[in-house]
Parts: sequence; C-alpha cells; structure tokens
Amino acid sequence: MGLSWQQGPLAQRSVGRFLTPDPLPERLLYAEPLRRRLRVRFGGDWIADSDDVTLLHEPGRYPVAYFPEAAIDPTVLEPAGHVTTHRDLGPVDWFTVQRGGSRAERAAWRFADLPTYAGPLRGRIAFAWHPMDAFYEEDERITGHAADLYHRIDIRRTSRHLVVRDGDRVVADSVHPRVLFESGFAPRWYVPRDDIDPAALTPVERQTFCPYKGLASYYDIGDRARAAWSYEEAWPEVGLISTYVSFEPDKIDVFLDDRRLALEPGQAVVPHGIDRGFDVDEALTRT
Repeated sequence: MGLSWQQGPLAQRSVGRFLTPDPLPERLLYAEPLRRRLRVRFGGDWIADSDDVTLLHEPGRYPVAYFPEAAIDPTVLEPAGHVTTHRDLGPVDWFTVQRGGSRAERAAWRFADLPTYAGPLRGRIAFAWHPMDAFYEEDERITGHAADLYHRIDIRRTSRHLVVRDGDRVVADSVHPRVLFESGFAPRWYVPRDDIDPAALTPVERQTFCPYKGLASYYDIGDRARAAWSYEEAWPEVGLISTYVSFEPDKIDVFLDDRRLALEPGQAVVPHGIDRGFDVDEALTRT
C-alpha cells in the first residue's frame, strides 16, 4: 500500500476517512522529496543519479520517482514526438531512452505545462520502470517500483486457532500460525507446514513477485485453483513467513477461532503499469 493505491488514505477505495466538515476532492495528488539517493541504470551505464528525487503519489498508481533534469545524462533522451494528457497535470512529453545498443521507446516522460500548484514536479523527468536495466538506492537494487515510504509489514506470532477445510477434509489445523499485517491489506494468516496435510496441496507452475516479500509459489487444493500460496524463500525482511502457507478465504474455507474469514474488497493488486515491473525475472536478478 501507499498513500494512494490499494486502500491507502488517498486511494479511491480507502478503508478510512478524513474527518473534515467538507468533502475532499475526488482525486488528491501528493508530491514529496524521497530523501534517498536514487540511480537508474540502462544500457550498462548509469544514466540518472540524484539525492533530490521527488515522489508523486496519485490515486490508483504506485509512487513514481521524478529526477531533476540536471541529474540525467542528456545524451540518453530523444524526444519521441508523442504527447499525452494527464487528467490533472496537463500535457506530457515522452522520450525514447537510448544508450549504446539499447533503446527503449517512450520510456521517460516530463510534464510540459504544469499548473502553478504542481511546482515540485517542474523540470523533472520520470522513467518507466520495466524498460530500465535497474533502479538503485545507493548501491542496493530495488525491485518492483519506487520505494513506498508508507508501506509497512509487521509479522506477529499468535496462538489463535486457524482451520482450513475443503468440504469435510481438514487441510490445515494450527494453534500457532503467523499473521502478516501489510499496509492497505487485510491481515493474512500463514500456517507452518507441519500443521498442513501435504497431500492436499498440488504445486502450480505459476509464480508471482512481490517487491516486499519475494517470489510466491501457488497450490491448487482439489478443484480450487491457486487457493494457497507460500514464499518458500521469503526475503530476509519477512523471513518469519518463509515456507509457511497462506490460504485464500474466497477460494477455500478458512476459520479463525471458529469465525469464517472472507476476502475483503479492494485487495486485488494492480497487475501492471508503467511505474512498476513486478516480473519474476526481476526478482531472480535482484542483488
């Protein structure tokens, strides 16, 4: 979650509300300094490097990093002759990014005529995430999208009783699951393998990538497709759920202390976008 996507405070499906006497505008955009050194690599070279990056949050999108033009190698940008219109911020000029033998069409953009209130974005350029080789904070590669300053994950051990059933069959029964609280999502309950009937899980070839947790592997349960998943080698930051299995309450019956769980609305992850690249290959090449 961030300020403006999933169920964050500026998202269109926020779970909370601002306590104001008058309604807020339908859409609120928020810009802030990243306050981290961010670098972009393309064609084997560093093409942008700055500790003066501005993040833009807007409803339904992941945060986007905007670099000052002076921090970008000017030889890599070629006007694409393509203009679009942002619904709030006006015309957008697009650039082709090139370096050596690498070339990415319409892979960077700049607002051409910003309204006066959008001054923090003036003279700045953003790069589409997926076409670039990599983005780095200092010397560490970051994956998925620009760092979200409002995304947090907490994992707690618990002694609550969690049972998963497929009809009359008990798939899992645990009194020591772990619960993962992730900004903008309902709690997710993870069960240790020892408390699961291994014959109930059929591995699926498909994997997905979360920039905060790593690669997720999926399982069918009977005829319930991808009803469970596991981060079999979760990234160190969330190592407490590594190898544990979580179950989709809209696909399989999940009971917590005898209360049946349901999938809360607004939980779906936006599958793609120019400001993110949630690819399995990107996760595998993270350094």
